[in-house]
Amino acid sequence: MKTALTIFTAVVLSILAGCDGAAEEKELLKEGKELLKERKELLKEGKELLTVDFQEGQSLRYRFVSSRDIALDWDPTKSRTKPGQSSIDRSSESMEIVVAYTPIEVDPYGLTTIKATCESVKVKRSKGPSGRGARKDAVESLPGKTFTLAVNATGKIEDYSQLDELIRQIGEKAFRTSTRSGRIKEPDMICDFIATQWFLWDSVSSIEKPAEGVSVGQTWSSKLSVPTPMVMRKARDVSYMLDEIRQTEKGQLAVIRSSYSLAKSVPSGWPIPYAGSFRMSGTFGFFRGYPILSLEGQGEELFNIDAGRIEQYNQQYQMQLEALLLGPLGLNPRITIKQKLTMQLLD
Repeated sequence: MKTALTIFTAVVLSILAGCDGAAEEKELLKEGKELLKERKELLKEGKELLTVDFQEGQSLRYRFVSSRDIALDWDPTKSRTKPGQSSIDRSSESMEIVVAYTPIEVDPYGLTTIKATCESVKVKRSKGPSGRGARKDAVESLPGKTFTLAVNATGKIEDYSQLDELIRQIGEKAFRTSTRSGRIKEPDMICDFIATQWFLWDSVSSIEKPAEGVSVGQTWSSKLSVPTPMVMRKARDVSYMLDEIRQTEKGQLAVIRSSYSLAKSVPSGWPIPYAGSFRMSGTFGFFRGYPILSLEGQGEELFNIDAGRIEQYNQQYQMQLEALLLGPLGLNPRITIKQKLTMQLLD
C-alpha cells in the first residue's frame, strides 16, 4: 500500500511537470488513485498497515540481551517437605550483542538486501571456569562477523543462507579441540543468538493478510524458538495482539502484546548449530532427557508505524522441566528456567 502512494505521487508530479496524457501514465494514475482509495478505506475501518521500511545506506543499531535464571532442584520432594533444607542449585547466564543493519540494496517493489554486522558480544555466567584459562563462549567469536538477509516489505526474511552458514561456523567453535575423549561440547549461547536474529520482524511478518491491515484488538499467531542452557530443540506458540496505537514525537507506535505456550512441534527449516554425535560438558551433561512440564509467558513490542521499524521488545517466560539422570539413582531433578529476551534501538 505504501508503494501505491509512491506510484501515485510520482505520476502526479510528472503530470505537473508538463508530461502529456500518455495512456501508460493514465493507467498508473488510475491504479494509484484506486490503491490510495483502498488504503483510506482501511484507515476508516480503524486498520493500520504494519510494514517494514528501509532507506538505503541508513544503518539501524540494536542491542539484544538474552538472560536466564536457572534453578536445578536435585530433590523436589525434599524441598516441599523440608523447606529449610534446600537442594536447589541456582545459576544464571546472559548474552548481550549489538548488531548494525545496513540496507545495501533497497527495492520497494521486491526484496531488500540488508547487511548485518555484529559489533560486540558479552557473555556472563554466574558459575563455571573464569580467569585466563577459561574458554570463551562460541558466540564471543562473532564481533566483526557479517551476514546478509533478503527481506520483503512485510518483514519476512526470504534468504537466511549467510546467517545459517554463520550459525554452523560458530557451532563448530563450541567443541573442544581435543577429541581423545570423543567430541565434547562446551556450554554456549548460540541458540540465544539464533533467537535474536532468525526471528527479526516476526510480529509483523507473521500477519496472515498484511495488505488488509490490522485493527486494535486483532490477534494472530506464530512460533518462536526456546533458547536453553542444554541441547534441545523446542518452540513456543505465540499469540500476538495489537493492543493500542500510541501517538508520540517519533510517530505512531503500534503496541503489540504477546503470550507464549509450549508448541507441539518445531518448524523443520529452523537452523541446527551442531552436527554429529557428541557429549555436553558441565552439569547438563549428566542428564539423558528433559521432558518439559510447562511453559508460559508474555511480552510487549513497540513498532513504529510511520518509520516502519521496531523500536524495542521485551519477552519473558518461565519453563519447568524434569531432568532424567543417567544410572539407577531414581532421582528426577526439577529445572525451572526464567528467560528474558530484549531488543532496544540504539540510534
